Amino acid sequence: MKYFAALVAALGLSAAVSEGQLQPSPPHRAIIQDIGLPAIDRGLRAQDPPRAARDRAEAERVVKEGIDRLPYLPGSIIVKFKNDPDDFDVLPIPMTTDPEAVAAAMEQRPDVEYAQARYRNYAMAQPNDPRYPSQWNFPAIDMERAWDIQPGATSDIIVAVLDSGMAFRSITVGYNSRFAFRVTANGPLYPALGRVEVPFAAAPELGASQSSRFVAPRDFIWDDDLPLDLDGHGTHVAGTIGQLTNNNDGTAGMAYNVRLMPVKIIQGVWDEIFSSPFDGTDDVVARGIRYAADNGAKVINLSIGRTSGGPAPVVVDALRYAVSRGCFIAVASGNTRDTGNQANRLAQPAPDIAGMVAVAAVGRTLDLAYYSTTGSYVEIAAPGGDQRQGGTTAGILQQTLDLDLVETFERPVSQFGPPRADAFAYHFFQGTSMATPHVAGFAALLMQQGITNPAAIEAAMKQYATDKGAPGRDDQFGYGLINPRATLRGLGLAR
Repeated sequence: MKYFAALVAALGLSAAVSEGQLQPSPPHRAIIQDIGLPAIDRGLRAQDPPRAARDRAEAERVVKEGIDRLPYLPGSIIVKFKNDPDDFDVLPIPMTTDPEAVAAAMEQRPDVEYAQARYRNYAMAQPNDPRYPSQWNFPAIDMERAWDIQPGATSDIIVAVLDSGMAFRSITVGYNSRFAFRVTANGPLYPALGRVEVPFAAAPELGASQSSRFVAPRDFIWDDDLPLDLDGHGTHVAGTIGQLTNNNDGTAGMAYNVRLMPVKIIQGVWDEIFSSPFDGTDDVVARGIRYAADNGAKVINLSIGRTSGGPAPVVVDALRYAVSRGCFIAVASGNTRDTGNQANRLAQPAPDIAGMVAVAAVGRTLDLAYYSTTGSYVEIAAPGGDQRQGGTTAGILQQTLDLDLVETFERPVSQFGPPRADAFAYHFFQGTSMATPHVAGFAALLMQQGITNPAAIEAAMKQYATDKGAPGRDDQFGYGLINPRATLRGLGLAR
């Protein structure tokens, strides 16, 4: 910290930092009731129109007070000083100063290891579950025979889902909506709601009745231990990893016996409307990764990323740290192939980190999905859905929040109101966000069978993948489509 203090003094800036973290404004939410009503099941959404794979960095933005969001958070940068025991520091700078320019200048200092802007990240045996026949994705990778070898892992394996939160708890929370806002720059202006109470419920198919299912929850957007999902993305991703299976209800999951660690590092639209003290910037992502690694996670799922801005050394450091702690990491390759094919900055380091893989997406035909970003960093492929080829049901089906009751900002202004997060539906989503949890769940199965080294897990996945595209590794599918059955058998793990 002495380097940091000297630098602040040299630049004449305010040292509003304590132990590497900016001090947030007072939170705008409070627990109203530490209990909630049972979750409401609102059924299958097979008739919904197909949804585009989400790249919220380029699409959905909340525009407050008429100002469009920048790809980075103004007013501060991330700095790592050489010979400083702190992982990194967040340095305040004037709001009118360009963070990228300041970071570039600071990197020229001999006592600085790296500096970067605080870039925002956004939010890839036949079971008896009655909706399993709609989950084409599992037979496509031969999961039924893979489950014959390794039936869903056990609770000894903890999978951390670093995302928009998770429907893991029944509770009522009060929020304060203080600003009128727009979801898109030219969209309608929605009014401030003032104080509202939002009901939450634990998702039944994630194990709402099993208090031991959820481990070490942490929210880095609200800076507390309530990583509640106000978006639905994180809950859907968690379902592909660990949805309860063979329970005669709902859908199935890859590694259905694992425990789940909900870690919220992505600011959804409602979090922003309610003025959460933190955004999903690179430093927040890095803290979430380190937290998961330090609190027992053996697999980390990152169905997140960004396509704008520069590299993310603070995240790369955290990724390397997590792998060194024995965590396997799966990260989405990105959803921009049809809109410019911009790389996901958080996935680009994958080839240089043994134990981390960047995941592409295939559709029901097992061809590369129209949106799946290609590039030299893509290492493996998994089902992510392609609704252009097959309509709504060609997406990935899981239980998540009922979006009709969450995305009220999609309604006309006259029908706009606070969200409800205590009702659930079975939605088909598509994206590399949906492909990535297949790989995370696969890693959990391998760990349960004794392949615990992250680099060994990655090597096994690549060795036994089903080759797709050009022979050998290519920029579309990487080493091919994951093949859990062949991997388990090839490693001599058949029982």
